[in-house]
Amino acid sequence: MNLHAVVLSWNRREDTLACLESLRGLPTICVDNGSSDGTQRAVRDRFPDVELVETGENLGYAGGNNAGLRRALDRGADWVLLLNNDAVAEPGIAAALERAAEARPDAGLLACQVLHPDGTVQYGGARVQLWGYGRGHPLAALVDTDRADGAAMAASREAVERAGLLDEELFAYVEDVEWSLRIRRAGFAVVFVPEARVVHKGSASTGGPGSSTALYYDTRNTIAVWERHLPLPRGATAARRFVIVAAHLLQARRAGAAAAVLRGWRDARRGRLGKMP
Repeated sequence: MNLHAVVLSWNRREDTLACLESLRGLPTICVDNGSSDGTQRAVRDRFPDVELVETGENLGYAGGNNAGLRRALDRGADWVLLLNNDAVAEPGIAAALERAAEARPDAGLLACQVLHPDGTVQYGGARVQLWGYGRGHPLAALVDTDRADGAAMAASREAVERAGLLDEELFAYVEDVEWSLRIRRAGFAVVFVPEARVVHKGSASTGGPGSSTALYYDTRNTIAVWERHLPLPRGATAARRFVIVAAHLLQARRAGAAAAVLRGWRDARRGRLGKMP
């Protein structure tokens, strides 16, 4: 298994350095997604063996990771582990992914187990349903799951070549769900690997899960992805939009957050994707 890691960094220099430290010994590419806090210099100084790719601007989760994916594949990688810079890989992650790839040759995407800093499970497999997606119950075996979590997932070269890269129109949030659905549609399995573990702070680049930015993208992209991959008749589509918007409004506790949810709903209806204006 020729595994390369791609770390997507956007500011938060110390998080990026901790993430890269956890990957020592694994061929790694750090994509600097337009940071302004000295991350580039710190990476060059401390990790001379890590290839630094500078995008020059924030291309979003999808655009930044795609830059790393392309470079890893150009370097001959058979598998590429995508890891957020606010995640730290636990020892043995590469070996766990290699065992999973050997045991499941039908896999196109290997989903890592994602833990909160306190050790509780943040992602342990998840379902994708007509009305949305749930975390599901933490799994303890190598099993199929509906989607991977973008904080830490590994994609095969064959899956990327057949299903394509991450959808850059989404910019941030729900790209992992959309990619999982597309890779499954291309004939591959998405497999949960409980022994491939990372600790993830979560939503560090957007101000947290309840921020206006996070709620805007999550509302808009959830509607867009569900209508693309799981279409319903017109009346049911309207009902599903209502459920998605209502669920996000319940999270809107900060100033301006409710307005961001409604803006995401309007932009989804109008087909306005990409970076938030």
